[in-house]
Amino acid sequence: VQLVESGGGLVQAGGSLRVSCAASGRTFSSYTMGWFRQAAGKERVFVAAISWSGGNTYYVDSVKGRFTISRDNAKNTVYLQMTSLKPEDTAVYYCAARSRFTIATMTLTGTYDYWGQGTQVTVSS
Repeated sequence: VQLVESGGGLVQAGGSLRVSCAASGRTFSSYTMGWFRQAAGKERVFVAAISWSGGNTYYVDSVKGRFTISRDNAKNTVYLQMTSLKPEDTAVYYCAARSRFTIATMTLTGTYDYWGQGTQVTVSS
């Protein structure tokens, strides 16, 4: 599976942005998809994940109520809709794929099999 993110950019605090991740391969619909982010000089951290069917989602507390993860299996694409953006949301956003939706390990980067190259999101104050 190859993953390509897009949609990043510069937005003012309080604004909205949607990032997308297009996947290649016919098995996209069988993967749990996740979004992570990495701010400059910091480690990569979990943001959100969605099960293969889209029926289950999981968010880090800091984005609950502001970010929404969704997927369109017909288009092999997963989205992260971000609203009420804050300067601390500034980071490179990565999508990732894994074979299981296991909440206990959902936030661990090492449990994801495939990664995209990332897209920069910058929120100005």
